[in-house]
Amino acid sequence: MVKVPTKLVTWDEIVEWSMGLARVIKSSGFRPDVIVAVSRGGYVPARLLCDFLLVDNLVSIQSQHWTEAAKVAEKAIIKYPYKVDLSNQKALLVDDIVDTGETLILARDFVLSEWKPKELKIAALQWISPVAKIKPDFYYIEVKDWVWFQYPWTRHEDTVQFIKRALSEERKSKEVWSFEEIKKAFLDYYGIDVGEEYFKLALRSLVELGLLKEVDGKYLIKM
Repeated sequence: MVKVPTKLVTWDEIVEWSMGLARVIKSSGFRPDVIVAVSRGGYVPARLLCDFLLVDNLVSIQSQHWTEAAKVAEKAIIKYPYKVDLSNQKALLVDDIVDTGETLILARDFVLSEWKPKELKIAALQWISPVAKIKPDFYYIEVKDWVWFQYPWTRHEDTVQFIKRALSEERKSKEVWSFEEIKKAFLDYYGIDVGEEYFKLALRSLVELGLLKEVDGKYLIKM
């Protein structure tokens, strides 16, 4: 049985969802003057919304909570705070997904207090309604059962963290793994196939980080 329910999201789905979200925003009558991407996850959706809504102005803010794939940090923080004058402008704050919503709440409060837009609305591709502490003004997909969405812009870093997590939990029973054994463990844990190239790249990165050691075509856990 899969231990961490995971959905592999494609680039085509991201474009489709962003276009659908743009339709939702348009139908509301809201016309933003500027789009604010919540980095890092909101960068791509925000840029696509700029395209679909014909908005020229794009800025970003980094509100960070998730420090490792499918694991949560103790609290959200604003990294690299800076000043932007959004007075007399309607702003749209954009993220990829509203999970707990804590990073989005922090970003919203910071933008309202420090950047002072005339109006601020929130948009996200997905909203996990059972666990989110905030409901975005606009969303395209409501998710009712928690799942980790593996977006194409985090494919490599998530695969690295996923392998690290699975092998860390299994190291008590086994310390030396073949390539195929790691792939099977990955599939058992997450139920997704990221593709051979991403898998090989992740293993190379784990070796470079000193978390795995490659010996005679097998991998020794060092973490």
